[in-house]
Amino acid sequence: MGGLNGLDPSLSPSFLSDTSAKVFVAGHRGLVGSAIVRRLHSLGFANLVLRSHSDLDLTCQSAVESFFTTEKPDYVILAAAKVGGIHANNTYPAEFIAVNLQIQTNVIDSSYRNGVKKLLFLGSSCIYPKFAPQPIVEEALLTAPLEPTNEWYAVAKIAGIKMCQAYRLQYSWDAISGMPTNLYGPNDNFHPENSHVLPALMRRFHEAKVKGAKEVVVWGTGSPLREFLHVDDLADAVVFLMDKYSDLGHVNVGSGKEVTIKELAELVKEVVGFNGELVWDSTKPDGTPRKLMDSSKLANMGWTPKISLKDGLHDTYKWYVENVSQ
Repeated sequence: MGGLNGLDPSLSPSFLSDTSAKVFVAGHRGLVGSAIVRRLHSLGFANLVLRSHSDLDLTCQSAVESFFTTEKPDYVILAAAKVGGIHANNTYPAEFIAVNLQIQTNVIDSSYRNGVKKLLFLGSSCIYPKFAPQPIVEEALLTAPLEPTNEWYAVAKIAGIKMCQAYRLQYSWDAISGMPTNLYGPNDNFHPENSHVLPALMRRFHEAKVKGAKEVVVWGTGSPLREFLHVDDLADAVVFLMDKYSDLGHVNVGSGKEVTIKELAELVKEVVGFNGELVWDSTKPDGTPRKLMDSSKLANMGWTPKISLKDGLHDTYKWYVENVSQ
């Protein structure tokens, strides 16, 4: 993966062979960061550098500079971000653009200045235009307008990709970016108002089961298509990219499999064990009809996901029952 925009991988040790290295996982308590920590531990990485928000405020430039000067991590995986659904994005646009820009700028710049060997920045599929052709290829970035409801977050994430590219071009520094599709799994957000579709469905079916409700009403027609990736598969892809990829372009990370919201709801209903009726309220909006990423670039490098949606849902529901449900 060398060439003009890549770096010669033979010049640095393979990430997987460097298990004694200091690896800073930013955002280690979140859905993504916690999965990456689990994956690194399973591979024998024993020198992880982890800081909670109360220990290190990544939006504070002086605190981040001081942390990097003191700790000197060898590798950085940037999974920290301010995230939320449509309601949160619409309500707090200033926070979504400012906080994410601050986190990224501070971590990426301090990583470079303190000799980090390699950095991986994680974005989101919302970086792509609202009406990008499906499945969405990496080259669709910046070809048309964004989805207005989350453009503040998307613009920040696009800036993160471009910052990694700029530091690679100007300083020949190994910064790469991965763009995951819709994620789910242990440590997901099951908040009644602010969660995404999959954890929201799981919570509602579980609560209906516990209460002995006769039916669960779900918004829309159930016809939109969505792609889901278990967060443990993403963590595996992150390690793969840290080990194998060194080039200018960002990389899509998806399952390549689509499911209708109706199929998803039926599957969650089955996994949860809710025996009542599923009712669709077609007066409510459906959202984007289809959102699938083209992950063939990553597949051609030799990585594909391993966890089926059904197995992943069973795993997630087990975690929910043990950790969230009252």
